[in-house]
Amino acid sequence: MTSALRPETATEGTERPGRWLALSVLVLAVLLVAVDATVLGLATPYISEDLAPTGSQLLWIGDVYSFVIAGLLVSMGSLGDRIGRKRILLYGATAFGAISVLNAYAHTPELMIAARALLGVAGATLMPATLALIRNLFHDPRERSLAIGIWGATASAGTAVGPVLGGFLLEHFWWGSVFLINLPVMAVLVAVGVRLLPESRTAHPGPWDMTSVVLSLVGMIGVVYAVKETASHGFTWPASAAGLLGAAALYGFVRRQLTLPAPLLDMRLFRHRGFSGAVLADLLAIFGLAGLVFFLSQYLQLVQGRRPFEAGLAELPAAIGAVVAGLVAGRAARRFSVRSVVAGGLAAIGLSLAALTVIGQSTGYPLLGAALLVVGLGAGFSFTVTADVILSSVPKEQAGAASAVSETAYELGAALGIAVLGSVVTGVYRDFTAPAGTPPEAHESLGGAAEAASHLPPSMADPLLEAARQSFVDGLTLAAGTGATVLLTASVAAWFMLRDQRLATSTDLEPRDSRGTRATPQP
Repeated sequence: MTSALRPETATEGTERPGRWLALSVLVLAVLLVAVDATVLGLATPYISEDLAPTGSQLLWIGDVYSFVIAGLLVSMGSLGDRIGRKRILLYGATAFGAISVLNAYAHTPELMIAARALLGVAGATLMPATLALIRNLFHDPRERSLAIGIWGATASAGTAVGPVLGGFLLEHFWWGSVFLINLPVMAVLVAVGVRLLPESRTAHPGPWDMTSVVLSLVGMIGVVYAVKETASHGFTWPASAAGLLGAAALYGFVRRQLTLPAPLLDMRLFRHRGFSGAVLADLLAIFGLAGLVFFLSQYLQLVQGRRPFEAGLAELPAAIGAVVAGLVAGRAARRFSVRSVVAGGLAAIGLSLAALTVIGQSTGYPLLGAALLVVGLGAGFSFTVTADVILSSVPKEQAGAASAVSETAYELGAALGIAVLGSVVTGVYRDFTAPAGTPPEAHESLGGAAEAASHLPPSMADPLLEAARQSFVDGLTLAAGTGATVLLTASVAAWFMLRDQRLATSTDLEPRDSRGTRATPQP
């Protein structure tokens, strides 16, 4: 049997012409997903004002995409291994563009939640396919590290382009326009990808097991829903039932994968400490970041009074730091060590979040900008190296499934972060004391308070906004402290779990036997 940790031979990679042009197509998909994620946070105050969602509905709008994508990533990554990664990428990109139109024209909170869920189905096809194609395009470890760095840097650039472009659109058009920007990107991706991307699939993948697909979807959504509802409303029978159902489904999924001759996900991959450590580091890091980032745009706009375009520019340092760090992360990990780069990056993010626990309504931008820059640098180093570790730990035939595990950790962390840390912010916010006669919707969200204040006389509006903003900041600082604790814990875990882990070099590109030793005796 081929070892899951066997590097491929050197002759596989040197000779694929046009691989860098093909990479440019793949990063378009990454750019699209990153832009879509960031513009939603910027558009949230406008969606809140126009659709008038409850606080719970607003959180669902923010995290249902992550719920669905987390439940389907492993299945879609495995499907790409079977039917072709290029094919599933192009089909998914087409669907992503079409469903973006539905998001743009949603006129009720319920329709918006449904549209975001459908977008998650399409989005689940994109990210695993891009990473898996990189694994098959670039066989030289140093080239692959650079390609992954570019892939990650593009995602970070998307987080910069999204708020700036979204801010411009929000100042000149209605909020739905931030979703329509997906269409031209998708059109270019599909038109160029048909020509440039090579098709790749597993030679003998076995059948796609629908029972495993259903178990994965039910399990992920059930567990994440239970966590979200428990964080928001405490223990309830519906949440407990969903959690038990989800846990049972995930247990069934794991047991089934261990018995299938051709599983959707080879669970033996998790026996490799480096693979498991990289996945855990990604999950905890995104958990600590996601909830805070989701509410940061609201803080910049609704608390500090910045225009959308200005708020987008204010978030640029994080993206700049991530782009710079992502491009040099592979070199740094080879010069020092994988665990020092990953653990150091996570610690930097944690300390930056800790610094944000002291912000107030009138905090100056130097503190915010510096913290965001360090967050970006830490994320660029840690996420790029963990992606490289995950991809290099598996043979290319399992690239889609391994990439899906990486992205599942990311999306599950995002969903849990928004659910738990978002619920912390919302729970603290709802407790503020409002002037008599304040409409109930003012306690649902800060956007709701701003909308209610616009219909009240100044004698009531000013105290209402002051109390609501201060309560929102209190919740935000508590979420920042929680996120800092999670990131510092992730840093310690990565230091121990990634011990002795290293990135491959050109000297590792020699055939090995099933035990991982060199197949050809050395002189």
